[in-house]
Amino acid sequence: MVDLKERQLAIVLLDLIGSTAFVERVGAKDAAIWLQYHDRLARSLLYKYDGREIDRSDGFMLSFERPIDAVNFALIYQQTIPVKTHLNTRIGIHWGKVIEVIQDDTWTAVGAKRVELEGISKNIAARTMSLCGAGQVLLTSEALDAVKGATNAFTPKGTRYVMIGLYKFKGVKTAQTLYAVGNDIKALQPPKGNDKVKRLGGPKKVKSRARDRKILEWIMWVLPRWALVNLIYIICELWPWLSAQGYVRWLQVTGNFIVRMFYGPGR
Repeated sequence: MVDLKERQLAIVLLDLIGSTAFVERVGAKDAAIWLQYHDRLARSLLYKYDGREIDRSDGFMLSFERPIDAVNFALIYQQTIPVKTHLNTRIGIHWGKVIEVIQDDTWTAVGAKRVELEGISKNIAARTMSLCGAGQVLLTSEALDAVKGATNAFTPKGTRYVMIGLYKFKGVKTAQTLYAVGNDIKALQPPKGNDKVKRLGGPKKVKSRARDRKILEWIMWVLPRWALVNLIYIICELWPWLSAQGYVRWLQVTGNFIVRMFYGPGR
């Protein structure tokens, strides 16, 4: 017998970027060892944030009862695990209704998963994830509303939620407003569309806030402004020489200098 139950959950799709190329490069056995290492790290973090593993392939499908737990898991994952595994990852989060399918022992005995999720929410989470760049975490508007832009003691310092645009998902009638979450300005940039998601509009670039800028970002912000101030100062200082009278004087000084060079100071 199969038990079906409608639930409201945070669905998280986590995808290892370039996993097929990785397996081909290192070989099946070494890849299996390394991917198991990755999975142990991810599952330990999943346990910490009260999540649940639904499926695993080139990554994970996960569910969380509290949206903030899903966001914290995704952010801490991106900050810690890729550094250890050297595998880039993208993560999409959606909050919505799903049908939770609980399989009985008859089917699990032949390999069926104990818990499966069905419904459009799973597809929306997958489409959201497909847009992500390496190290990025994207949320749907439903997920953002459920989190309400909140943070807690487990949320990385400086975390920021940013609207990145309106996107049309293939197979989904309503266009989706998506958000990026993170504390690194690179992870907050709006992604382009792909063959399954069309970008309809939104900001071309997200700028860092003054309070969030790191040292290198401050240097890059200050340098062009400092150069402009110096240029204005130099123009103001040289302006008399750029006037007509100053130009004549410049010619006289230059001419005298040339004469002294060729004929000596007595000329």
